[in-house]
Amino acid sequence: MLRAGLLALALGTLMLAAEPPVSDLQPDLRPLLVRDLKFSSGELADLEHGKVVRHTLPVNGVGEVAAVGGIRIHATRERFLAAYRDIVRFKRGASVIEIGRFSSTPVLADLDGLTIDRDDFDLRACRVGDCDIRLPASDIHRFASEVDWTHPDADAKAAALFKQILLDDVHAYATGGAGRIAQYDDDKRTIMPVEDFKALLKNSPYIDAALPGLGAHVAAYPADPLPGAEDFLYWSKEKFGIAPFISVTHVTIAPSGAHQVVATTRDVYSSRYVDASLALAIASDSVSDPGSIYLFYVNRSRANALRGAFSRLRRSIVERRAKASLEENLKDVKQRLE
Repeated sequence: MLRAGLLALALGTLMLAAEPPVSDLQPDLRPLLVRDLKFSSGELADLEHGKVVRHTLPVNGVGEVAAVGGIRIHATRERFLAAYRDIVRFKRGASVIEIGRFSSTPVLADLDGLTIDRDDFDLRACRVGDCDIRLPASDIHRFASEVDWTHPDADAKAAALFKQILLDDVHAYATGGAGRIAQYDDDKRTIMPVEDFKALLKNSPYIDAALPGLGAHVAAYPADPLPGAEDFLYWSKEKFGIAPFISVTHVTIAPSGAHQVVATTRDVYSSRYVDASLALAIASDSVSDPGSIYLFYVNRSRANALRGAFSRLRRSIVERRAKASLEENLKDVKQRLE
């Protein structure tokens, strides 16, 4: 009897040890994290214990880099949403010099807060194949023909022209009309940001895994509306590298089930560095604590600087910086929301 009792106790202990620990992550989220975003069981365990986790993701294109990270935040999903909608306050920080949100119908006044001087760019010598910022050939010619560079107010005229070009691009994007900037001719190699975006989306199956139809909505905006989604565009001027860059970003926010919300950001225009960029944020309720969420962020980008000679060395440097920056940003969001 004693031996049988000891055997039963041993078997019971083994069965308990074999049972997986109860996860604090939403059940339908875990497969996406493991299958598509490549989180290990160890990383997810660290995440549930309050650690920041992050790693790079496999890439399929030349010049592409991708990184993903996650953090547990003691704040509600509603608090995150309210903060994210206020994108000007949400993104403002040491690296973001200026930022503004476009109106639902973009107007030139939306760009009043954007200042432009020679530290941002100098277009006096701008030529097709050799220009200080990303522009298509047609617009490069406009700076040569429409700005009198011998006049004292030439810089102000150039800044005003750039803002008009930017607004025309944003208006075309927001309405689905003609006039989108479809290529950059500032360097010897022509860059096709729209095509690069399509490649990024193809390499990001987690977009539709998080919310079916989200990828098509972002790709065809505004032609393919997504039920429950809200969209807006904003501009920013940010520090990076040897000179700041000016960009326009499209944000889509949408519910994904009863306990989760997702948000994508797509690069619409970038004056430097980035050829195309696509990011996904997931805010998911904690199972055990209704006052906490798990925030995941994944960014996939393409950059011309990661092509050609020394591309492997450049990639390793960029990937290290991407992971470090991702961790800093997640910690910053946590600090702001808690």
